[in-house]
Amino acid sequence: MPVRNRFAELLPEITAWRRDFHENPELLYDCQRTAGIVAEKLREFGCDEVTEGIGHTGVVGVIRGNTDGSGRVVGLRADMDALPILEASGVPHASKTPGKMHACGHDGHTAMLLGAAKYLAETRNFDGTAVVIFQPAEEGGAGGKAMCDDRLMERWGIHEVYGMHNMPGLPVGSFAIRPGAFFAAADLLTIDVEGKGGHAAKPHETVDTTVVASHIVLALQTIAARNVDPTREVVVSITSFRTESEAHNVIPQAVQLKGTVRTMDAAVRDLVEARIKAIAETTAAAFGATATVSYQRNYPVMVNSAAETEHAAEAARRVAGACAEAPLVMGGEDFAFMLEERPGAYILVGNGDTAMVHHPAYDFDDAAIPAGCSWWAEIVETRMPAA
Repeated sequence: MPVRNRFAELLPEITAWRRDFHENPELLYDCQRTAGIVAEKLREFGCDEVTEGIGHTGVVGVIRGNTDGSGRVVGLRADMDALPILEASGVPHASKTPGKMHACGHDGHTAMLLGAAKYLAETRNFDGTAVVIFQPAEEGGAGGKAMCDDRLMERWGIHEVYGMHNMPGLPVGSFAIRPGAFFAAADLLTIDVEGKGGHAAKPHETVDTTVVASHIVLALQTIAARNVDPTREVVVSITSFRTESEAHNVIPQAVQLKGTVRTMDAAVRDLVEARIKAIAETTAAAFGATATVSYQRNYPVMVNSAAETEHAAEAARRVAGACAEAPLVMGGEDFAFMLEERPGAYILVGNGDTAMVHHPAYDFDDAAIPAGCSWWAEIVETRMPAA
């Protein structure tokens, strides 16, 4: 079945929701306004249950089908939070809060799932239960984990769970997916280098932490080049280099490095963590300094289960006529926490020729709304066909 006529009818209404969310972005768990609107609309649609405060500010809605002979429960998840970015899109519905914007399209994800919830509550043409999940804090706050820690899957008896993200560069309303590892594990690292500060005119009396830290930065690039099998995926990036002094004539006592690591499997993740610690510590020691490494395992690898990926792809083919094979993505995605608890799949929907996500000029393309809503509805009705 192609894009459903009902979503074409609802497009102006869903677009208005989306643009309102865009104008009023909220960060991480501070999604009270967005969550409040979501909960209000779910109750207005006639959802059988609406629960707030899951994973701090997450919202869960329950829509029961006309029959429940299957006993199956399918979860559908959208993220709600924005990013700490100053918007430069120039659109009429740009952020009203300087320094915050929906630069990743979560406003579109939330609006599309609300549209699907309205349709499903109207029609209920399925045998089972649909659980719509609106999650805070995807952008680095592990809101998916927080909702799972609040027993999301167990409390609502979810059997399988699906997620969606827009993707600039894909034609509007088209879809792409892949089975297995899809989005990378996203880890954080901090390296504190301690030496001996002093006057820049007398470097021989110091242990120059700027030089030491520079050698560490360069040496860390050998992990991808010389330690990891070149057929395996890894990114090691140092993104911050800070000293305790900004003076032109002072060699600092300490330097702090920060960065991120992206990997696609557990063995490489273990290897990279071990090599970062060894390289930093021994490189510093060679210069007479010390290095202390703090390594934080953040989002795990997001892995699509095989059967559910095919269900998701088939639903996409029904809506759009085709579903492409998506490339590996080295970005992180905290839907990974939900996929660790239940089988499921994550799909990309095309956002057209727009700025890339996390860019100040990005905006979600409202023309993608009917396809996205139709895909959500198709998942529910094909995974739990009416008796």
